[in-house]
Amino acid sequence: MDVRAEALRVLQLTDPEAKCVAVTALFQAVQQGAAADPQATMSADDAALPGRPQRPRLVAATQVAQRSVHTVAGRAALLHAICHIEFNAINLALDAVWRFAGMPPDFYRDWLQVAAEEALHFRLLRDHLATLGHAYGDFDAHDGLWRMTAATASDIVARMALVPRTLEARGLDATPPIQARLAKAGDHAAVAILDIILRDEVGHVAIGNHWYLWLCQQRGLDALALYPELAQRYQAPRLRAPLNLEARRRAGFSDAELVRLEADSKA
Repeated sequence: MDVRAEALRVLQLTDPEAKCVAVTALFQAVQQGAAADPQATMSADDAALPGRPQRPRLVAATQVAQRSVHTVAGRAALLHAICHIEFNAINLALDAVWRFAGMPPDFYRDWLQVAAEEALHFRLLRDHLATLGHAYGDFDAHDGLWRMTAATASDIVARMALVPRTLEARGLDATPPIQARLAKAGDHAAVAILDIILRDEVGHVAIGNHWYLWLCQQRGLDALALYPELAQRYQAPRLRAPLNLEARRRAGFSDAELVRLEADSKA
């Protein structure tokens, strides 16, 4: 089995459960010795990526409904939004595996681990949605995470800088306040699921940090100075305070960068 070719095949799957099953099996195969060919050159129709179901309907972020978590429908809408992020995160991890040739074996192993853990997160949230009388696809969603993935398709340094350590890192900041709201509403099962997700996402952001710093070192780039240039070039969304500094430190952000990010978030 060619691991990178298989990652592309799984990325193209449209059924969420089939994708979760396949990505979990692919990561297990890698754990048992299957290897990626880092030199293989592959191509795909980017317009057809990623594979996803017909629902949810994708709309602008400003059109996604905001509802009170103190109603069942409101909690379902919030958890559906997070579930959609996790589904997109499976796709972005798979995209990193097939798209970027010439990386060390650990790069492909790391991103397949991320994909498998995102599949677990998606299933946990999807199953909890069912207890609230809803399914994935019942609410509109936006596509910001994948749009940045597509924008950085030809620049691995920008991909590592702006998807895991920017967009996904926002989840480290947003999750504790969301958990507080859900706890106040009495949805302790959802809080426990988000505990798992937050724990794993620290590791995912750390993987992004590791490979961003590795690439910068290999190419003689100043990682700290380059990041704001990339954020501006690719129009990354602005950070919003408060930042989860403790989680970001565990995910590999330096104190020097956190000082700047925190200042930017309050500007």
